[in-house]
Amino acid sequence: MAVLILFMSTARSQELYIFTEPASNMPSKSIGVRITNEGLFKPEFANRLIPEVMIGFNKNLMVHAQGFMSDMDGKYRVEGGSFYAKYRFLSLDEAQSHFRAAAFARVSTSKRPTYTEDINLEGDNSGFQAGVIFTQLLHKLALSGTLSYNKSFESAEKQLAGMPQPDQMLGYSLSSGYLLLPFVYKDYNQPNFNLYFEVLGKTNPDNGRSYVDLAPAVQVILNSRTRIDLGYRFELAGNLPGRYNRGMYLARVEFNFFSVLK
Repeated sequence: MAVLILFMSTARSQELYIFTEPASNMPSKSIGVRITNEGLFKPEFANRLIPEVMIGFNKNLMVHAQGFMSDMDGKYRVEGGSFYAKYRFLSLDEAQSHFRAAAFARVSTSKRPTYTEDINLEGDNSGFQAGVIFTQLLHKLALSGTLSYNKSFESAEKQLAGMPQPDQMLGYSLSSGYLLLPFVYKDYNQPNFNLYFEVLGKTNPDNGRSYVDLAPAVQVILNSRTRIDLGYRFELAGNLPGRYNRGMYLARVEFNFFSVLK
């Protein structure tokens, strides 16, 4: 067990991105529990709470189940949920480096009214998503790219008057993570400190409207089991009005339990 956890810490901690998923999976037969809080301060403060359970069935397959609740529409209420699955189909391993490729899919439901053509399947919209992820680890630096297709299930009855109807979006991201501490690993109890920069974007293929966000973040991992994330995303460029996650903070705590499944 100690060898497994130490390997996870030394080889993968800088791949645990804040706003995206890597192509690598959590260890086989493990369970993770996350609590994420995200929100915005303008035009007035509002936030969303996302409880999440993750299961690593084997080295190639993992699933996530999420719930969404927020005060985005006035008072706190349950908004919906999401199911996410990721399958790693390629692994190329070398000393202190590896390359991973994975395919993923998500289906979500939300009872929020729609007010923008952007599609956010983590609380704001009902729909599905499918895509691919490519992740390269180079010693202390991890780079990852994601391409996805997002399709909304929204009905006209949920659309706010005068607002655009969400239909489909192409998503893309480029993420980097760097392991700052420790300088030298001695055991898995050492805290990890990681620095992240992620570029997150979407384009509406129907009209060409798009946006690109920059999302810096920091992360602490304790005893290879507890993870704490703090990040903020802000728009670099875009012409897609009304989207909720422009200027959004994210705070998360995650607990991992290894070798608990038979």
